[in-house]
Amino acid sequence: MTEMVHGAVAEKPGEPLLPRWWRTVDRWSLGAVLGLFVIGLLLGLAASPPLASRNGLDPFHYVTRQAFFGVIAFAAMIVVSMMSPTEIRRKAVLGFLAATIAVALLPVFGTDFGKGATRWYSLGFASVQPSEFLKPAFVVFSAWLMAASYDLSGPPGRAMSFVVAVILALILALQPDFGQASLILAAWGLMYFVAGASILLLVLCAAGVVGAGLFAYANSEHVARRIDGFLSPDIDPRTQIGFATNAIQEGGFFGVGVGEGTVKWSLPDAHTDFIIAVAAEEFGLLLCLLVIALFAVVVIRSFMRLLGERDPFIRLAGTGLAALFGMQAIINLGVAARLLPAKGMTLPFVSYGGSSIVAAGLAMGMLLALTRHRPQDHLSEIIGRGR
Repeated sequence: MTEMVHGAVAEKPGEPLLPRWWRTVDRWSLGAVLGLFVIGLLLGLAASPPLASRNGLDPFHYVTRQAFFGVIAFAAMIVVSMMSPTEIRRKAVLGFLAATIAVALLPVFGTDFGKGATRWYSLGFASVQPSEFLKPAFVVFSAWLMAASYDLSGPPGRAMSFVVAVILALILALQPDFGQASLILAAWGLMYFVAGASILLLVLCAAGVVGAGLFAYANSEHVARRIDGFLSPDIDPRTQIGFATNAIQEGGFFGVGVGEGTVKWSLPDAHTDFIIAVAAEEFGLLLCLLVIALFAVVVIRSFMRLLGERDPFIRLAGTGLAALFGMQAIINLGVAARLLPAKGMTLPFVSYGGSSIVAAGLAMGMLLALTRHRPQDHLSEIIGRGR
């Protein structure tokens, strides 16, 4: 009866891996992610040809690359989603260490591709943005530390995870990459809340983040320019935000028609950070609402499946990964609609970007693995292990 209440599925002795995976995985979330990727390819067909033309490339160069990296991402997602929570933890911890080293070495070996922020390693045939891989790995690493603090003789995992989060946020802010730094702090804060942090402590942490933001505004021209542009009542129509805002207004409910949009000829990042502006202009509000609904399906379904989870590591890591997925989408959409200050952040599975989609595939694979139905230990057994 306990397992039925908490949604556990009994294992069938000798059942092959693939049927067991299909029976226990969240197929709604899997379908929603596939829908987002298909929509991303559709929007890529509309948004990327102008950029390819300017760069002297085949009109569908970026769509082809997106499809290639998408296949890699989905293969990685399926493989990772078949792993056990223990395998997820071990591999994510190793990935966290590698991604942290890669991010720390960006000022020495990285490049900014003329965008003013050193976030990438250039490999010649492609580029890698290590912070994309750092985020999900950090969530799992922090969940491991926080879960360890539940043991009576365990380490001060929550305090240790806080120190790690602050250090990573500072490293990312120096690139500067305040968007990714904010995501890491927000994901950690939500996990800390789920782990049992007091409201007072979270308020103090939020006050510290606000203080850091004020300090950055006063001492960074890059941050001040973006905040001032966001707060200004007037929008310069020649800026990316100006082009995106106009495109969203022009699209209306049903859009101006496939291929009839003009924003893709003006926005340099129309296929990446501002892909939703292309969607709004050519396909209208209805497609934008569909995209939002698909993101909501993944996040809500994941939270619902985690409600009955008794293992603190699975509960915390799953919560952090689902929140990371949802918050990145909110930030990207909020920037395009001028509800948030401008940040260079992609829309998971929709925007163009090799690092972005492969990292999203790995993160979603971990989330699907952690939210799979599995037999739940009795609560007394979990308490007994902590003694």
